[in-house]
Amino acid sequence: MNTAGPPGPTGGDGLDLVPFRGVRYVPERVGSLAAVTSPPYDVVVRPDGLYHLESADPHNIVRLILPHTVAPGTRNALAAETLRSWLSEGILEADETPALYVYEQRGGEILQRGVIGALRLCEPSESVVLPHEDVMPRVVAERAALMRATAANLEPLLLSYRSEGNATGTTAIIERTVKRPPLLATTTEDGFSHRLWSVTDPAEQTAITADLTHHQALIADGHHRWATYLQLRSEHPSPTPWDYGLVLLVDTARYPLRVRAIHRLLHRLPVPDALAALTDHFRVQEVPGPLPRALESLADAAAHGNAFLLAGDGTFHLVDHPDPALLARTIPADRPEAWRTLDATVLHATLLAHIWHVPEDSPEQIAYIHDAAATVEKAERDGGTAVLMHPVREEVVRNLARQGVTMPRKSTSFGPKPATGLVLRTIDDPPAGTRA
Repeated sequence: MNTAGPPGPTGGDGLDLVPFRGVRYVPERVGSLAAVTSPPYDVVVRPDGLYHLESADPHNIVRLILPHTVAPGTRNALAAETLRSWLSEGILEADETPALYVYEQRGGEILQRGVIGALRLCEPSESVVLPHEDVMPRVVAERAALMRATAANLEPLLLSYRSEGNATGTTAIIERTVKRPPLLATTTEDGFSHRLWSVTDPAEQTAITADLTHHQALIADGHHRWATYLQLRSEHPSPTPWDYGLVLLVDTARYPLRVRAIHRLLHRLPVPDALAALTDHFRVQEVPGPLPRALESLADAAAHGNAFLLAGDGTFHLVDHPDPALLARTIPADRPEAWRTLDATVLHATLLAHIWHVPEDSPEQIAYIHDAAATVEKAERDGGTAVLMHPVREEVVRNLARQGVTMPRKSTSFGPKPATGLVLRTIDDPPAGTRA
């Protein structure tokens, strides 16, 4: 049974990945490669993670992806000037030869390998790249402004596709490539090792490109960046380098991804108020900690229906058994059953919109955080409410994407995510072998 991604096209009308001249840190000009990398922009837990990364090295990539200034209106200009400065000073340098890049991440029992390249952007109607989540227009506008200012793809999207699982085509080239010495190797603070190789042989590049034309991909991570790519392409009539975007493609038949939840922090809603509003609508019961034990209680409850874990007052509260009549009144009926029963759907349509009256697109009232412990810690420190989620099953994500149905925003976190800062793409350098 296909459990890792949508089926690919049977002809050559699928993914169009081409080489580009990657921009990389010059190792001799920075303290260490680990000190200049960062998680993707939306995983950095602000402000703690931002300050930590900024202080790790004066050239940390976070100064480009999350420029931090006293005057918010100057952030994108600062990022653009920083990028120009690092290029002129030789902190960053473009590779001489256009390449596809084999990227490996390894941590504990997890091994992930894929190919980084410039992907031709496609229309949603082409069903070549399948999104599975809604996006927030505010975030797309922010990312687009940064990309316009820097004229660069600063971090790759994570896309998954599925082959037959055999060591042929792209997989065979990847497994030959990783036997060679890498361009770079580093281990980041989270314990993951990262290695990068360039594939510059024209025959191997052609083989990878031809193989991928038989596949479509699911956006595993980077919906807002994909929407940003499409917006910026629409602003530049083809053919231009804006027709392409930086991606990492992973064959999940060989290297399965993990699916984790993204949690919510409600800044202005104290836990007692959140619980009081649930009276007569949900069952609420206190469950014992510590956090791992409370999350086990959440997993047990989520196996039987919608369930959430609330924290922030020093204890854990399991919220489950929603009133069916309430769900019928608050959840749109014109979507598939699999969508209407998602925890994220119930959270956004019923809890946030109807019971707690928290706008889902207001950063002053809600934050989306990937780490459960960080969410609880911030809630306890700030007097807000942490809403912890249980991960959705991957086959649900895939089946909804096949139907063209998007999940509520920030419903899933696929990983491991590529480290930001290992290879960048500047828009003023067109991908090699591009087609108008």
